Amino acid sequence: MSTKIRLSRGGAKKRPFYRIVIADTRSPRDGRFIERVGTYNPMVAKDHPERIVLKEDRIKHWLANGALPTDRVARFLGAADIIEKPTYAEQTTKHLPRAKTLERIKEKEEAQKVAKENVVVEAPAEEVKAEEAPAEEAPAEEAPAEEAPVEKEKKSD
Repeated sequence: MSTKIRLSRGGAKKRPFYRIVIADTRSPRDGRFIERVGTYNPMVAKDHPERIVLKEDRIKHWLANGALPTDRVARFLGAADIIEKPTYAEQTTKHLPRAKTLERIKEKEEAQKVAKENVVVEAPAEEVKAEEAPAEEAPAEEAPAEEAPVEKEKKSD
């Protein structure tokens, strides 16, 4: 059985309150859980002692038994020095591109490198041509055209 340390939402509408629970990965977010190991109240001030309450000994027990914290809970545990603080790259893999997208990105980068190399080789020849060509003078500004008088339409009765 695979277990997670995750948040379970409670509280009223627009007044969230979360329990930090140990749950089977197959159970729903607010459904069955194995053990309650803390609470998180996002409605109180960040420096308030009751914002995050953790049972450290039980959390350490479950971590030793293979429970994995979710991204948000890992942040809480890192701030409480129960686990190492996760870096941004370690926090989530949800938003990473898939394998085919990574291949396409690599191909684009390689194509851009090849294009840059070709441009660099041709660039000095263009500079020489630009130096040899005589400097062209900018065309003189034209006087604004006079507007023709607007003819009024006659009404027919």
